[in-house]
Amino acid sequence: RSSSSESALRMLFQEIVICGCGNPLFADDGFGPAVVEELQKLDLPENVKVIDAGLGGPHFLFTLLAQSDEPVKHLFIIDIADFGGKPGEIAIISPDDLPPGKYRDAHSWDLTEPIHQLKNRVKIDIIGCQPKRVSEPEFEIGLSEEVTEAIPRTVQLVLKMIGVNHGTTIIDLREKGEEGTCSEIAGT
Repeated sequence: RSSSSESALRMLFQEIVICGCGNPLFADDGFGPAVVEELQKLDLPENVKVIDAGLGGPHFLFTLLAQSDEPVKHLFIIDIADFGGKPGEIAIISPDDLPPGKYRDAHSWDLTEPIHQLKNRVKIDIIGCQPKRVSEPEFEIGLSEEVTEAIPRTVQLVLKMIGVNHGTTIIDLREKGEEGTCSEIAGT
């Protein structure tokens, strides 16, 4: 591998990678990018990289990570997930709990396979938000109220999981009177 491609990988990946997946054109499917947008406003440690993987990006990103020698230790995937909860409910999902062939990106590429290739080398936490509505194939810009209210709770959860205490999100949570509860689906 050339030194320029190794340098590009070092710029793309850090010890902790937070990846927001989804398409804001399909209502609640824009949850991952919305959380990433909020995280990018914060002053995070240098070993944390926040990436909006967008539409077809997740498949390429996870495949690139699987083929990389970079020292990524923890990958967070933020996305909507239909786990049977109430709209706006947040769950931490293990890669082992993803049903084969059920987790796909906007181009219908199965994301489960590259995630399973990574899981033995990288700690992976999927933070899923139960959507209220996904409008695909029709365009609908804007998140439902329930999913919008899950954004500050998700930001706070991610910060807690990476060991960062950021007062602004705590204040946002207190103003809403929310505890930021989270369901554990994974057996971790």
